[in-house]
Amino acid sequence: MARVGLTAERLARAGAELADEVGFEQVTVSALARRFDVKVASLYSHLKNSQDLKTRIALLALEELADRAADALAGRAGKDALTAFANVYRDYAREHPGRYAAAQLRLDPETAAASAGVRHAQMTRAILRGYDLTEPDQTHAVRLLGSVFHGYVSLELGGGFSHSAPDSQESWSRSLDALDALLRNWPAPDQGARPPRATTESDR
Repeated sequence: MARVGLTAERLARAGAELADEVGFEQVTVSALARRFDVKVASLYSHLKNSQDLKTRIALLALEELADRAADALAGRAGKDALTAFANVYRDYAREHPGRYAAAQLRLDPETAAASAGVRHAQMTRAILRGYDLTEPDQTHAVRLLGSVFHGYVSLELGGGFSHSAPDSQESWSRSLDALDALLRNWPAPDQGARPPRATTESDR
């Protein structure tokens, strides 16, 4: 019989906490059973297997990230929005490294379409529309932002910037400045950079 009080949601949250402690790759149904001091079989009333558990943790992490991003973006536009959005990802990764890793899990198309990942994409594109980017440039820019954010955060979490000056925060700020400048002057194919867009009050 399943332990009273255990639900799929509670197990996903406990799995997320475990991921932050020991790493997302180390999360299994067996490890979670030990955490609750129950037999592994008792968890299979709520979870199919370890992959199901990891998928639930990923969906939880995506939801948490989307909620944070939405709060951070409220009333912001231009560089202010870009910076707030980027900082949400970096701060979340620092606070919850296991959950951040879970958010990168590849989901099947149906699960992905029903996840908060859709909200992330919508918010990213809303920011880029503020830079007057349309398709296909929007998609190129979405991929660029994802690559820069994830690449920087992953290197930083791995200690890649901890043994040299200047401070990592300074490099992060400069990187966001560079992204903002690039987005304002996004080059058209084979035509060089666009004329610089005037800075507006909402960009500051």
